[in-house]
Amino acid sequence: MKKAFKHIYLQKRFFLVLSGIIVCFLISFIFEDILLLAKALFYLFLIFSLLDILLLFLSKGQITADRTVPDKLSNGDENCIQIKITNQYLFRTALKIIDELPFQFQKRDFGLFSRLKSGENKFFSYSVRPTERGVYSFGSLNIFASSPIGLLSRKYRFGVDKEVPVYPSFLQLRKYDLLAFSNRLFEYGIKKIRRIGHTMEFEQIKDYIQGDDIRNINWKATAKKGQLMVNQFQDEKSQPVYSVIDKGRVMKMPFNELSLLDYAINATLVISNIALKKHDKAGMFSFSNKIENRVAAERRSSQMSLILETLFNLKTNFVESDFSRLYIEVKRNLPQRSLLLLYTNFETLDALHRQLPYLQAIAKQHLLVVIFFENTELAAFAKEKANTTLQIFEQTIAEKFISEKQLVVNELRNYGIQTILTKPEDLTLNTINKYLEIKAKGLL
Repeated sequence: MKKAFKHIYLQKRFFLVLSGIIVCFLISFIFEDILLLAKALFYLFLIFSLLDILLLFLSKGQITADRTVPDKLSNGDENCIQIKITNQYLFRTALKIIDELPFQFQKRDFGLFSRLKSGENKFFSYSVRPTERGVYSFGSLNIFASSPIGLLSRKYRFGVDKEVPVYPSFLQLRKYDLLAFSNRLFEYGIKKIRRIGHTMEFEQIKDYIQGDDIRNINWKATAKKGQLMVNQFQDEKSQPVYSVIDKGRVMKMPFNELSLLDYAINATLVISNIALKKHDKAGMFSFSNKIENRVAAERRSSQMSLILETLFNLKTNFVESDFSRLYIEVKRNLPQRSLLLLYTNFETLDALHRQLPYLQAIAKQHLLVVIFFENTELAAFAKEKANTTLQIFEQTIAEKFISEKQLVVNELRNYGIQTILTKPEDLTLNTINKYLEIKAKGLL
């Protein structure tokens, strides 16, 4: 019984009723006739409190619950948590549900409220959005059950601590995987791009049949055989596609609670999957003051699992990035011409000029795409209505930084380097678009 008392919690109704009785006793000092009523109310209060305890602890039945948490959570996405609760009491029960969420969410006011009839099952769901990779620890599920009297509640505790890893956004991976191969990408702004020239590998010479492209006629083979012969080609496949992630201090900036580094990681996971489905080789590595997290570009069944685990374990202290080391890594270890998707950030033209010689050197041997980010908060601030001279001055400075981003794009394009300037939330979509454009135009 002593253990049962640890699970008794006083409800708001308990204090309200008790406060009313105390007020009656205070009034009885002035009006003595009220004293008898106050005593009667107090004894009734004790009886109902005892009855409430008997209903919650000694009657047949109880509350049972089960919480379903995914084996892994997707970073930056809404992840659904489900709770099933059954009321086995013989009476209607009011419930307050408190789940012990991981401290990373910093959610201290979480609570669900409901009422269940006797024998009723009910499912509850809520979503959580992690913004950091790592291991999240869920605590116990706490349920406070009250009888129709509602003076007291009984606490039930279910489950044990459960650690759940938060991986890069595999939900985005599934979403774009489905869209990319169901011809629905145009709904998200990705358009079909006309193939320019012959971006194909020679396969064989065959007899001409009606419908073949006359531009592919092999005149030497035609002269030898005495009938029209055409060259047959197949699409170029198994080309290396590397995602290169800058994990220096420029990638620490947060947008919508997610750092630029995590946006780049999520995009890397998706574009690697798309590349593999398009029969290319997918790989990745990261750099700051040194090169780390290498995954050689391969096309094998375990490649996505390897990339996912590497991205999950990618850690950084956001030090200054060394682009000379990036150039050395590419020069030494990537002998075959590859598509390099470089996720970085340049805030000013001067910052670009310091790294431009290395980017030019890389672009001579490989198809380099430099991907960096718009400052959406700065853009929103620049569009606000200015009411003071100080605000006009601040917005002028903001517009200068915004225009400088476009100067960076123009400077890179002047040197023949492909670029993507994107909002952080549109990074994955724009990266897929650029990859499909490159494949269609046969630039690689």
